[in-house]
Amino acid sequence: MALDQESFELLKMSLDRFIQERLMPAEDVVEESDDVPSDIVDDMRALGLFGLSIPEEYGGIGLSMSQECEVAYALGHTALAFRSVVGTNIGIGSQGILMDGTEVQKAEYLPAIASGELIVSFALTEPDAGSDVASLRARAVPDGGDYLLSGTKRFITNAPRAGAFTLMARTGESGAKGITAFLVPASLPGLSLGKPDKKMGQRGTKTCDVHLDNVRVPATNIIGGVPGRGFKTAMKVLDRGRLHISALACGMASRIQRESIAYAQQRKQFGKRIGEFQLVQAMLADSQAELLAGWSLVQACARRYDGKPPALGDPEISMQASCAKMYATEMVGRVADRGVQIHGGAGYINEYKVERFYRDVRLLRLYEGTTQIQQLVIGKHLMRSE
Repeated sequence: MALDQESFELLKMSLDRFIQERLMPAEDVVEESDDVPSDIVDDMRALGLFGLSIPEEYGGIGLSMSQECEVAYALGHTALAFRSVVGTNIGIGSQGILMDGTEVQKAEYLPAIASGELIVSFALTEPDAGSDVASLRARAVPDGGDYLLSGTKRFITNAPRAGAFTLMARTGESGAKGITAFLVPASLPGLSLGKPDKKMGQRGTKTCDVHLDNVRVPATNIIGGVPGRGFKTAMKVLDRGRLHISALACGMASRIQRESIAYAQQRKQFGKRIGEFQLVQAMLADSQAELLAGWSLVQACARRYDGKPPALGDPEISMQASCAKMYATEMVGRVADRGVQIHGGAGYINEYKVERFYRDVRLLRLYEGTTQIQQLVIGKHLMRSE
């Protein structure tokens, strides 16, 4: 699955213009209002951004993983809230349906997701189960031809905007084999949302708890129609999501580097521009080298991902996706820290973009699996391969 190169180049040109002319000028509005303006969301729908990774047969654009990473890299050059609006539709919310769903489920859900008519969220994390996915406690109890779902999901991205959830619940034994993936419409009785989370950064993104109180879901809403396969579905979804986040981190590192260079070129101390001081140049050089290394790693991993159908699964791809996610998200944290340092006192003031981005990028090391989880994935793979 990939868009032809000529069409993709046109899409990138349109996206770059949209970022420069619409998104960047609205960054202050998002920061102050803690929301993305509805007219911008409408423009994102018109550009097809909600359906980037969904095949054309279901109304999407059908980008390959490599192409999706280029788009994520571009979106990383502006406030991360804009990408978050479409992020769950592109990735973790829709990909479980696309990879493992039945044909009926794909036909019912994917066109609405691709158009942006339906926002779908990925509900996996719980108060006592985040990194340890296999220990989740939300239960789905059979009741006739339905299941009754109970439990709480935590930190669910786009939950306040969502019309449906790709939701993991326990239908059987403890551990990974007892987890089932459900499609849960947000309108079902017994499903309610907690208060919006107040986060350190990424203002404009929406997260909150999702409460399930005997929510009746038809058995036909099990993704793929077979209980007990939810853990495998989640892991396949996360491989793609981790590469997407890695590319996003590289894009944000590039934006912070640009802000830092621009500041170093105009700010003067001791009678000359601070960019002329070798210690400032050294910080910029370190950031540039790490950015290029990270982006090269992401692109190489994305090409490998495109070389094999993701539905089949590939432990090597999972390991490489974890390598990319670990390196790129840690890298952007270092770039952001240097950016604040180069700005000096101004870097600690909200008026300057690096202060916001410094807070925003901290989350990238946590979701889609913390850095420590990526280390475990990589280490276990290496031990098995010897």
